[in-house]
Amino acid sequence: MRWFHSLTRWYWKIRRPLTLGTRVIVTDEQKGVLLIRHTYTVGWYLPGGGVEKGETFFEAARRELREECGITAQVLSLCHLFYSEREGKRDHIALFHAPLTGAQEPKRDPVEVAEMRFFPWDKLPGDLSPATRRRLHEFREQVFQEERW
Repeated sequence: MRWFHSLTRWYWKIRRPLTLGTRVIVTDEQKGVLLIRHTYTVGWYLPGGGVEKGETFFEAARRELREECGITAQVLSLCHLFYSEREGKRDHIALFHAPLTGAQEPKRDPVEVAEMRFFPWDKLPGDLSPATRRRLHEFREQVFQEERW
């Protein structure tokens, strides 16, 4: 999986494609916020991924949550839209919030997700990606000032 990610990054640098993506802040009142570590890159991130042809941002966010985390989002709220040129892409990212409802227990996809767990808001991991840290801070403050991821 890591070699495929590296190859894809080279493609993005050459072609500079316009891409659409989603990230989801999954919260649990007792446990905190759900973060994942991918099998192909270092650090902790929010669940999410690309929007496929014919999908809306909402459909993509729900699909990514099911695929990566085994979660069915009962409630999904749009928080903000961002733009990123990271990795050579022209990426538009929709950030959502999905409060975990009922007795759902997340189940990770072992191919794509190396580790997945809830972190208390005051004990976020040190190797949290900088953009993820900014998004979580903005979410907690309920003020999204930046337009770039």
